[in-house]
Amino acid sequence: MSEKFQRALAEKAATAVPEIARQAPRPEPREEDPRARAAARAAQIRGDNGGMDEGTDEFYIPRGIVPDGWTYEWKRHTIWNQEDPAYAVQLAREGWEVVPASRHPQMMPSTWERNTIERKGMLLMERPSEISEEVRRIDLRRAREQVRIKEAQIAGAPDGTFTRDDPRVRPNIKKTFDMPIPEDL
Repeated sequence: MSEKFQRALAEKAATAVPEIARQAPRPEPREEDPRARAAARAAQIRGDNGGMDEGTDEFYIPRGIVPDGWTYEWKRHTIWNQEDPAYAVQLAREGWEVVPASRHPQMMPSTWERNTIERKGMLLMERPSEISEEVRRIDLRRAREQVRIKEAQIAGAPDGTFTRDDPRVRPNIKKTFDMPIPEDL
């Protein structure tokens, strides 16, 4: 190296050192207190739908996440890890579609690879509320018809026998439903 080049290099080094010395030293990255981190995570777990309560309904769907005009329901996807294609076709015919996991990412782990929301062999599915209400009305009409048929069978008398018009032999059919309500609610 030439003498001139060495002097220029030395001058640059001499001027660079004071500039570095004038900068405030960077603070060492502090490790987060493990106890504080553990306490924060415990609070998060307790706050996420009572994550430690074994009585929690894991199929609960908060009403606030269901879009207006739609119905969400859990539908069977697998039994013993076997899919039922015929049932999947029936669901599609009835208007059910899979709710995409991208719509509710909080319902699945961050490492989830599929675009479905699943719980114990069940898929979260949706269809228009209008269709769900119509199906409920049809089911209610069928149920009432079955009750009416059974009442007619009970009240009627087989051919060739006496009628059941007399109050002493007339069947007493009650149409009430009693359900005990637990006191701890």
